[in-house]
Formats: sequence, structure tokens, C-alpha cells
Amino acid sequence: MDGLTRRQLLWGGAAAGLGATAAGVGVWESSDDDDFRDFRPRLGGERLVTNEWAYRNPAGRGAHQSSDWLATSGSLFARGGLGWTGRPDAGPTGPDSAGATDSAVFRLVSRRRDFGPVTVSFRVRLRPPVTTPRTPKQDWDGAHIWLRYHSPQELYALSFSRRDGSVVIKRKVPSHDAESVDGGGYATVAEGRHSIGYDHWHHVEATAVNTSSGVRLRLAVDGSEVLRAIDRTPGPLTAPGGVGLRVDNTELWFGDFWARRVA
Repeated sequence: MDGLTRRQLLWGGAAAGLGATAAGVGVWESSDDDDFRDFRPRLGGERLVTNEWAYRNPAGRGAHQSSDWLATSGSLFARGGLGWTGRPDAGPTGPDSAGATDSAVFRLVSRRRDFGPVTVSFRVRLRPPVTTPRTPKQDWDGAHIWLRYHSPQELYALSFSRRDGSVVIKRKVPSHDAESVDGGGYATVAEGRHSIGYDHWHHVEATAVNTSSGVRLRLAVDGSEVLRAIDRTPGPLTAPGGVGLRVDNTELWFGDFWARRVA
């Protein structure tokens, strides 16, 4: 969607405005607000869009690359114009996710990293949480929106559906203490209660905007605000980043995904 060739997306370069992930896959890092465009990824066809194998093997033969998304864990499929995690399991995907999806741990982030003051909106349908031998039952099993994604260690996670029925806004920053997760430590910014029904479509919206007091974060479900907070110690998370979805032990469908600058 950025008018870049597949080769530019894979190999990047300063002229293309691309940075590089640890796996060597290009990401869009432009932060020129005057050129900000809505992000409206399309998911046509019946296909594997991308998966963790493609993220780890960007130049691998048969790697499914997306111009919009990076799947750092799990598999993203397109079905009837919708995005789908596949049925969550835990196992190696290979190039085609034919034998396993590994989507019990699903992590999907935009290549674009220029989302500063932004609202993310999408429709979503979830199945009840499951478990696998590698992913036992956890309170946080469910679905979460990523905002200001800089790396797996630095991001905001807004949980809109959890096994325990809570909604939570968390900040994650680099940390090496005993409770860190993948080199990052979570801090809860706000928490509340709101459960959404499984096997039904819902509308979810999340916003991050800088203010003089910090970063204002808002989460709404089906048109009603369910959580709002100001993170008064955001540190580097005042800077633009990516947007995405995290899903744990849950099968998820989504559609009409867009990210738009907040005036």
C-alpha cells in the first residue's frame, strides 16, 4: 500500500524510508505528520497473508510477506476479506502454516511506525479461550490492541477481552528484572471490568494522544468508553510507533481495520 516493491520491503534502505527489524525485515519509519495517511490494510482472497516463519526468514524461499503486516508470532490468514488467526495451536508453522498456526501466541504489528496521535478502529469476533501444552490458562488470555509499538519490549497494550473479564491499559518498557517478559516489563496504567460476548461481532476503538500531562489513552467497545487514563510517565512512548494486535489462546477474526491520525 506504500507504493514500495516487494524487494524494497524486504531489504529496505534509506531512500525507501525503511528501517530494519532484528529479523532483517523492513519497516516504515516515516514520522512526517504532513504526509500522514490513513492505514487501511486490505485482506483479499483466501490465503495465508504472513506468518512467523516469514518474519524470521525474510529472504526464505516461499516466505509469505505482507506490505502491511509483520507476524512476529503465529499466522495471519485472509478469509472473505477478513483477517483470521486460524485455530490457535502451538507448533512450528513452516513457510505455509500447513501443519500448525502457532497462533496460541499471536503477535501482529504494522510495518508502518509513524502513528503518533492516532485512533485505531476495527470489528472483531472471538471464540472462547483455549489452552495448549505450551500455553496454559492465564487471566490475560484474550485480545489486546498495540499502540506506540517500538519493539517487543516497548509498547502500549490495551486489553479489550480477557479471560478474567477485565479491561486493562499497560505500558511495556525495556527491563531485565526477574518479572520481565521478552526483555520488557509491564506496568498497569489503568484497569476496569468489561466482558464482551464470544462468537458475536463487536466494534473496538483505541486512541493515544500526547498531552501536556503525558499520553492520554482511551478504549471503547461497541460505542461505549470502557477505560480511559493518562500515562504520566510514558518515557519514549511519547514518540510515534506501530499499531497491531496481540492474541493469546484465542481464535480471532477481524475486519474494517483502520488507523487514523487524531487532529
